Amino acid sequence: MSDLNLPPHPDPDVSVADDTQIVYYDGSPKLRGELGLLLTWTVIGLLLLAIPILILYAGGQISYWFIAIGALLAIACWTMPAILVRREHFRITNYRIDMERGLLFKDMETLELWHVEDISLRQSPLDRVFNVGTISVISHDPSNPKLLLRSVSNPRQILETLKTRIIAVKRQRGVVKVDSGL
Repeated sequence: MSDLNLPPHPDPDVSVADDTQIVYYDGSPKLRGELGLLLTWTVIGLLLLAIPILILYAGGQISYWFIAIGALLAIACWTMPAILVRREHFRITNYRIDMERGLLFKDMETLELWHVEDISLRQSPLDRVFNVGTISVISHDPSNPKLLLRSVSNPRQILETLKTRIIAVKRQRGVVKVDSGL
């Protein structure tokens, strides 16, 4: 059985590293997986829009500038969830997971797959309806021992691909897990 239907390596010597990089996932968390965030910012935006209008209809003296500012703040709140999910970006390849965080200032981290100890998938019933989920990656990497890939689409397919690639990369590097028997 071949590994993810990849073509066989032309050189039978497995000690030669194959530097061909295959990208399995490249994207940001999906907004459909962040419904709590979306709902929170929608309610805040509605309140910012409704408060000046309610004051006006209640007979209070209010400037139309106050209503315009409330409307602009409401629009900003409604765009906030899209901005917040775009501040994270994941890239999963056949050898590593790259994660980029930030809007203006970027933090970039790389987790080599051979460092991965365990992976798991968490999906709520609503996540299953929208085909998103959070993949938890536990690793021996001291700088990033737990990596959460939030709201990725097709999470089961990505989880299975990661499991297969982790085993293949560990075999290629000769990584052996030793059980202490405790």
